[in-house]
Amino acid sequence: MPQVLEFKLPDLGEGLTEAEIVRWLVQVGDVVAIDQPVVEVETAKAMVEVPCPYGGVVTARFGEEGTELPVGAPLLTVAVGTATLPEGGGAEPEAASGSGNVLVGYGTDHSRPARRRRVRPAGSAAAPVPAAAPAAPAPVPTPVAAAPAAVAVAAGPVPVISPLVRKLAKDNGIDLRGLAGSGPEGLILRSDVEAALRAAAAPAPAAAAAAAAAAPVTAAGERIPLKGLRGVVADKLSRSRREIPDATCWVDADATELMAARAAMNAAGGPKVSVLALLARICTAALARFPELNSTVDLASNEIVRLPSVHLGFAAQTERGLVVPVVKGADAMNAEGLSAEFARLTELARGGKLAPADLTGGTFTLNNYGVFGVDGSTPIINHPEAAMLGVGRIVPKPWVHGGELAVRQVVQLSLTFDHRVCDGGTAGGFLRYVADCVESPTVLLRSL
Repeated sequence: MPQVLEFKLPDLGEGLTEAEIVRWLVQVGDVVAIDQPVVEVETAKAMVEVPCPYGGVVTARFGEEGTELPVGAPLLTVAVGTATLPEGGGAEPEAASGSGNVLVGYGTDHSRPARRRRVRPAGSAAAPVPAAAPAAPAPVPTPVAAAPAAVAVAAGPVPVISPLVRKLAKDNGIDLRGLAGSGPEGLILRSDVEAALRAAAAPAPAAAAAAAAAAPVTAAGERIPLKGLRGVVADKLSRSRREIPDATCWVDADATELMAARAAMNAAGGPKVSVLALLARICTAALARFPELNSTVDLASNEIVRLPSVHLGFAAQTERGLVVPVVKGADAMNAEGLSAEFARLTELARGGKLAPADLTGGTFTLNNYGVFGVDGSTPIINHPEAAMLGVGRIVPKPWVHGGELAVRQVVQLSLTFDHRVCDGGTAGGFLRYVADCVESPTVLLRSL
């Protein structure tokens, strides 16, 4: 007899607790091989093809395209066993243990099999849709009833979908034992905690009615849900403003010599070097001199953590919105290497093919908002980093050079920094060094 195994939405890591089904790649009744992509989902950070660790026949799918599922919810069921496959199908009964191959940079899980895979007996109340009826609508799992969930957690640990949700509850004084989880098996989701927060903040009925009566009538407008990438950006920027006491300093710099140096490099042949790559190389040199800005604050231990390597984030505009890919180990790269990595990650970002691992782990961000035609800005720090360098457009302006007024290529540089990790003197020293390197690239030779 073949085994019917349930494949759940994997934990994609980095605080991602849900994903939206964009496109199913298999139908009920299809034969799938081990690690064959079966569904394309959109997380808050990237578009991801999810491979199934089992080989066999798809007997059911859970969730229509456009449905948002929490991590741990069933995706599909697969009948595993040689009796279910044509010759050469390639799936043996031992496939039930999972392939163990890498799943979008995270790997299939072997540490908690009870939550990842479950054998569902044939003929049970939650039996999958028969393979002979592929056109039937896929069943969506019904959340566990609230009362049993509350009883189940009363005597043991509260099942919470991620540590971030647990921290959200703790920071706002929400008792998780008083919540009924709406996720699978009573799992408490972020939406459950947020609903409890909204309920706690809601005014009494009488006060609410009075407020509604006094409120002015407003025209109905378009409502856009803060979810997916936009929701993550909103959460991260709000958290940055709540937790980080930031300050900004800025300076105008003459970039004429930097632009001339880039032109000379590219005229000499070989791979082209971008302006962003030169600015990144200047940033890594500046961070070597001022390591306070390549750090983070650990609130749990009340410590500043200075980080050993520079993982440089940079802003990239895409159709999905603004994303910040990360160049890992940027401090070990030269201008040519940085230019190639920027080009590679930008292409992936615009194609929606960045893996979540490409969007996390940054220690410092370089924001070139000059490409939008603006001169200056006061950036919001990319939490949990400690600083961000903003670069405006490089434009011809009157400038005193060599004691005379001349037209030079001028750029405005702005540094927003976490005042907990350093004082204005350190921030000013960092920004002044960056400006000196922009105005005279030979300054960099001292650190090479």
